[in-house]
Amino acid sequence: MMMYYPGIVTCDSVTYNGSNLPAYFFKELPKKAMKGVGDSGPVYQCLGLNEKVMFGMAYLICNRNEGYPLLGRDKEIRYFMRTMKEFLMSNCSRILMYEGLFGYGKSQILMEIEYLAQGENHRTIAIALTKISFHQNFYTIQILMANVLGLDTCRHYKERQSNLQSRVRRLLDEKFHCLLNDIFHVQFPISREISRMSTLRKQKQLEALFVKILEQTVKEERIIFIIDEAQFVDVASWTFMEKLIRTVPIFIIMSLSPFVGLPCAAASAIMKNRNTTYITLGPMQPSDIRNKVCLDLNVRSIPKELETYLVEGSCGVPYYCEELLKNLDRHQVLVFQQMEPEEKTKVTWNNLFKNFVKPTEELKGFSLRNEEGSEEVCNLVSGVRLKNLSPPASLKEISLVQLDSMSLSHQMLVRCAAIIGLTFTTELLFEVLPCWNMKMMIKALATLVELNVFYCFRNGKDLRLALKKNATSFEVHHRSSSLRPSEEMDHSEEEELRELEGEVIECHIIRFSRPIMQKTAYELWLKDQKKAMHLKCARFLEENAHRCDHCRSGDFIPYHHFMVDIRLNTLDMDTIKKMTKPQGIQAKEEISLAKSEVPKRSEFLPENLSPEEIKDTILGFFDLIITRLRTVEEDIIPLESCQCEEVLEIVILPLAQHFVALGENNKALYYFLEIAAAYLILGDNYMAYVYLNEGEKLLKILRQKKSWRRTFESATFYSLKGQVCFNMGQMVLAKKMLRKALKLFNRVFPYNMISLFLQTHVEKNRHFHYLNQQGSESAPPGKKRLAQLYRQTACFSLLWRIYSSNYFFHYKFYGHLAAVMQVNSALETQNDFQIINAYLDYSLYHQLAGCQGMWFKYELMAMEQIVNLPLKGEGIEIVALVAGRLAHIKYIMGHLDLAIELGSRAHKLWSLLRNPNKHYLVLCRLCKSLFLKSRYKQLIQVLGWLWDLSVAEEHIFSKAFFYFVCLDIMLYSGFIYRTFEECVEFICQNEDDRILKFQSGILLGLYSCVAIWYARLQDWDEFHTFSSRAKPLVSRRTPTVLYYEGIARYLEGQVLYLQNQIEQQLENAQDRGVELLKNLESLVAQNTTGPVFYPRLYHLMAYVCILMGDGQNCDLFLNTALRLSETQGNMLEKCWLNMSKEWWYSTLESLEDQWLQTVLSLPSWEKILSGKVNIHDVQKNKFLMRVNILDNPF
Repeated sequence: MMMYYPGIVTCDSVTYNGSNLPAYFFKELPKKAMKGVGDSGPVYQCLGLNEKVMFGMAYLICNRNEGYPLLGRDKEIRYFMRTMKEFLMSNCSRILMYEGLFGYGKSQILMEIEYLAQGENHRTIAIALTKISFHQNFYTIQILMANVLGLDTCRHYKERQSNLQSRVRRLLDEKFHCLLNDIFHVQFPISREISRMSTLRKQKQLEALFVKILEQTVKEERIIFIIDEAQFVDVASWTFMEKLIRTVPIFIIMSLSPFVGLPCAAASAIMKNRNTTYITLGPMQPSDIRNKVCLDLNVRSIPKELETYLVEGSCGVPYYCEELLKNLDRHQVLVFQQMEPEEKTKVTWNNLFKNFVKPTEELKGFSLRNEEGSEEVCNLVSGVRLKNLSPPASLKEISLVQLDSMSLSHQMLVRCAAIIGLTFTTELLFEVLPCWNMKMMIKALATLVELNVFYCFRNGKDLRLALKKNATSFEVHHRSSSLRPSEEMDHSEEEELRELEGEVIECHIIRFSRPIMQKTAYELWLKDQKKAMHLKCARFLEENAHRCDHCRSGDFIPYHHFMVDIRLNTLDMDTIKKMTKPQGIQAKEEISLAKSEVPKRSEFLPENLSPEEIKDTILGFFDLIITRLRTVEEDIIPLESCQCEEVLEIVILPLAQHFVALGENNKALYYFLEIAAAYLILGDNYMAYVYLNEGEKLLKILRQKKSWRRTFESATFYSLKGQVCFNMGQMVLAKKMLRKALKLFNRVFPYNMISLFLQTHVEKNRHFHYLNQQGSESAPPGKKRLAQLYRQTACFSLLWRIYSSNYFFHYKFYGHLAAVMQVNSALETQNDFQIINAYLDYSLYHQLAGCQGMWFKYELMAMEQIVNLPLKGEGIEIVALVAGRLAHIKYIMGHLDLAIELGSRAHKLWSLLRNPNKHYLVLCRLCKSLFLKSRYKQLIQVLGWLWDLSVAEEHIFSKAFFYFVCLDIMLYSGFIYRTFEECVEFICQNEDDRILKFQSGILLGLYSCVAIWYARLQDWDEFHTFSSRAKPLVSRRTPTVLYYEGIARYLEGQVLYLQNQIEQQLENAQDRGVELLKNLESLVAQNTTGPVFYPRLYHLMAYVCILMGDGQNCDLFLNTALRLSETQGNMLEKCWLNMSKEWWYSTLESLEDQWLQTVLSLPSWEKILSGKVNIHDVQKNKFLMRVNILDNPF
């Protein structure tokens, strides 16, 4: 290039793109054929800083795109708008400074500000500086003044000279005009006075002239000076600006990266000025990253896996996100397909979670269509593992530069931590660091935390909270820090480091602040070194790879470790005893209730007791247990709550990855199954699905080896798959998976009626045999057999629910067989918990099927089983579980008073046992019973407990259920506990949470409640918005109470829309009404739909009938609903039914805005509590479903 382009500085396109210099620093040269070079690509001349660069060029690096919004920076723009308003209303300067690391989008913020700042009598000057600018004396002010004087549009120096003469004639003597020669590249004659003047005096003369010019200019128009990359402002320019803001009202807006050293005195003075607003930029939020990706790819939605990868990998930094996306595109990982309706897609295991993540409402106004005008979705190439991809070179370079700037000891610590994983404990780090002592490690960690290489957390809850939401931008008050003496500041820096060391000692969880740093440091190790380090980590983690002490340190899949020998370290006897304890082997020292306090089984429930006496006996038993727990002196109540989620994240997840890295596929498979089971316990279906897919890849590899024979692993794999499918409401798929699992367990479930009846006969005989053997002493099954029986029991428990949810006649026989087989498998285990749980399931099955005698018998058997359980560990938990299960069953069956009695006792037990994962379920169920009974004081108290639990544990599901009940209160109870706006805000902010999104029922209920609200207000556009969000969730027919809560509200919304269609006299209204009636009837016909839902469903059926002119069936359904409400004690529905009956058959005219008037007068709970509003008056605030039979078109 030097030969073919002599005398000039040239570069190729790679250097041009990598320089990060503005385009006006370069000029593209004509191509020349060079010897030995096939295609050189574009060649550029580097112009440097000359007059062509300074004048007549665009100053900001890039221009604002009208079709590309500034995402996730509303708070930053609000800072600008507020400061701009202050500047325009006052006669003094304002400075707004945005500090952010490289890639945070500072230039984009300034481009948006430049656009917003334009207005009448405003002069906006925007420039972008580079490293070169810092070494050019007075360069920043030079650019500012060139623009103010109108020199930036001049084509030649003579034109600039003419302009300058006209502007400064009255302000500066002609003999001093030559002062402007060097700074503006003009050629005024040099006078004798100037030639004798010192450099300092010349500078002062020049500055005085500029101040006069600016004073004159600001009288005519406001000056707004925008500087990008302000850390490169030269010292002379800082000094001038510091003086300028004290004399001339000017608005300066800067973006800058953190100063490498201390800023100069003038810059420091500006930062501490009382009129300076200094903002430290935070990263973008996950929802904004998702919007950015959809906008960059021009697609309507992206896979959840891609969103997770980009959100975690970018850490909210826009530049990182862009580079990661380009890297994926280069590796041809992304596939673009036309968007198809969800109804047309056949559900399989592979597309079970292909529920694409969509952008938020913020992008609603932007077109996301391709050139043909059709909408596309982005997908991933089949089999790709995003986390295994190497980071792009551009991001690795940033991490390597940061690593190189560290000391060797710090580099070693970062590299060792990278082997452990993204998140690790200080204990494991100390284990793998070679020849370090604890003091050295703590000091190094504190320094690296200060440098933002690591974040530290006290516990797993703090870690999860930090990962859910990125830090936001905040204002820094430099002025207040400047008021402290310098000695105190020096002392405080040392004190801060000591405090940080103390904080690191208290925090035992560390996480890389940037996943890119972890991956980059990991790749610096040699292959053999990696293997040795992974082995060391695996040996350490293996000791704690089990459930927490609160859950008695068992496997997430009971007895799993007995089936598969995967340990690197040998087990001692103490560990074996500890791991077998939770599965039912009771230690002798566990204490029981005093014999005088608890009756024997035969004495507990004598045969001659009436149902009322049995109820009192059972409730009295639970009261006795609660009293005993509160007064007992022994260490029975656990000191801390369940820590299984923390164990999962910092022990078992990394351990599985270490075994993958070591190529130990059988051990990795074991832990992937444990991880999937753990996530199912925690209610996270998506993560269970992810790790089952990881396990499936290993299964395929292991099955190719003839020596590998692990039927239990395969069977467990299918049973967990079936559980995920069940939770997602895919009953056909779940049934298929569960049958496969049972076949591998040698418990083939029949496929036809002949084998069904034969199997039923066999299982009934087994059942009676096990019942007769219960009292006698017999050897318990071996550990391997127990592992199989536990998984079989779980499969049968799901199977009978699946068959019961189908209203075809012959399916009830399959359901009954599955229920019997569950009880038989549980009885074979001889474990109290399994037996009691199976009894209660069997009782529920018979109650839903309408078999009165059988359900009562098995409930009593379950109660008799718990009488002599030890009052410690698992024994107490079984008692609490029985109380909660009985409360749940009574709620489903409509026995609301008993459900409340049992639920309140279950709440007391779980609050003592400190298990939030069980406690929140009891509170949720108790809320619904109190709600239907209209016991509002108790309901609000329980809601308060639920809210406190959800906040303390950061539990998203319990918070979602809280808002679900709040919406119900507004819709049906007639008062406000939390405002409608707050409820909708929660839904919009959390609808993409993976636990809520992939959990059947809760989002369906929330969307449907909001849709009902808008339907009652006749706001059909908003109704369709939320109803359309709910519609895809209807197909997830999981036979759970939560799903039936949601579907009942969804159908209510559709019924209200039917009323609107009839009113509009639409052609298909009649067909729609018939379809709705069939859907409601089929819901009532399903065995798994509990009687507690019947009053609402019959109420809706009556309304559909009266809308369609069928008065006879309307009366039938209405009276049925009233009778059921009376029987159940459902005061809420009874009151509404009576009001509907009176309203429908009255001669009063329907009011258009009846519900609007009601909404405006809804009282808050505080007013009711203070006595300003009578609770009985609140009952009248019910929605009256509009109907006018005389005008009915049918």
